[in-house]
Amino acid sequence: MDWIRLTKSGKDLTGLKGRLIEVTEEELKKHNKKDDCWICIRGFVYNVSPYMEYHPGGEDELMRAAGSDGTELFDQVHRWVNYESMLKECLVGRMAIKPAVLKDYREEEKKVLNGMLPKSQVTDTLAKEGPSYPSYDWFQTDSLVTIAIYTKQKDINLDSIIVDHQNDSFRAETIIKDCLYLIHIGLSHEVQEDFSVRVVESVGKIEIVLQKKENTSWDFLGHPLKNHNSLIPRKDTGLYYRKCQLISKEDVTHDTRLFCLMLPPSTHLQVPIGQHVYLKLPITGTEIVKPYTPVSGSLLSEFKEPVLPNNKYIYFLIKIYPTGLFTPELDRLQIGDFVSVSSPEGNFKISKFQELEDLFLLAAGTGFTPMVKILNYALTDIPSLRKVKLMFFNKTEDDIIWRSQLEKLAFKDKRLDVEFVLSAPISEWNGKQGHISPALLSEFLKRNLDKPKVLVCICGPVPFTEQGVRLLHDLNFSKNEIHSFTA
Repeated sequence: MDWIRLTKSGKDLTGLKGRLIEVTEEELKKHNKKDDCWICIRGFVYNVSPYMEYHPGGEDELMRAAGSDGTELFDQVHRWVNYESMLKECLVGRMAIKPAVLKDYREEEKKVLNGMLPKSQVTDTLAKEGPSYPSYDWFQTDSLVTIAIYTKQKDINLDSIIVDHQNDSFRAETIIKDCLYLIHIGLSHEVQEDFSVRVVESVGKIEIVLQKKENTSWDFLGHPLKNHNSLIPRKDTGLYYRKCQLISKEDVTHDTRLFCLMLPPSTHLQVPIGQHVYLKLPITGTEIVKPYTPVSGSLLSEFKEPVLPNNKYIYFLIKIYPTGLFTPELDRLQIGDFVSVSSPEGNFKISKFQELEDLFLLAAGTGFTPMVKILNYALTDIPSLRKVKLMFFNKTEDDIIWRSQLEKLAFKDKRLDVEFVLSAPISEWNGKQGHISPALLSEFLKRNLDKPKVLVCICGPVPFTEQGVRLLHDLNFSKNEIHSFTA
């Protein structure tokens, strides 16, 4: 908040008296000192000297990128931070680039027959190390336009494709291993908001069917927009947001709410299990961003992948911190208000569940959120599963999220065992007490003698997760048997 107040004070934070300049690499390199520090992020140059004392990670962390392109370092540490908003008063200008040659969009569309890029445009790294290069095609009837994406992969499902279209802008992101294949087109004609998505998993084909507003023949699909028909490592892509409407909000505990957001009708997005999104709100004139893991609407609902994208709702269990910056503002939203929601991120792979026999879940507080979809999926979609054990750490009984649902689920499915651990219980509490420890874990994580395939998932505050991972290694769980989430 102190930094936000400074940016609103009218003080010249760039040292350029309001001018924006083009910055060459040579000029950028000159500004590499603490009191004269320029950093480039995604082509924009910022004077971060005034921000030094406010940076949560300290001055040394900022100085690692002084006088250079800090994009990669920024993405490694806190890619979700909305730097454009936080540093807009520090903007010096753009990096100088060579002028681009204008292209005839219709000719471009004709050249990229069937959506296939010439081999010269595929980077050597992706060609050698990444997946086979995808392609796309399109065809039409009197009333429909179908865009077909050929991923050349067999592990594609409805979670793998994200579609947004607003006005004439059409955007489809396909997640292929650690890359993102982007179709980004300004459509040549108007289409209806509603559309359908179908995946043919056996051949890795995705079909997006758009409805024409007028039954006329299209001469061409449209003109390419930024990064169209490109295959980009996911770590190099920026976050894309769409506005979602708050549909409901209900109390779960004394300080935790279940928020339900509705996606726009022009969006297809299904957040994969174990992945998170970012919520963005304007607060005192600055856009603030926080990561959250979506949950199911209930633990007791059956988990089924929809055949068509009819799941238009995203649920979040969020703890409200009265003295925080983001969550009180979120809690003040009225039904019908909007929140910006990003595309999903995360490195959890559902393939970890293949032939899984024993699943152990360690959660503290709202670190329970990734476990919700994992529990639902594990108990309904892993035929080899023998048992699931959840150890749920909280301060008091009143802090336990969905306690009655967990107990009902454990009663309904004998493979599930739930243990609650409280750090500050009342005297009448008969369950386990304390914090994460070798004694608690060694008893909870007993392995069978036949050494089954095991996965341990852990999520909570950073100290909880870090200590838990160390203890798991001490108990001889391998790196491949442990997955830690960031709460």
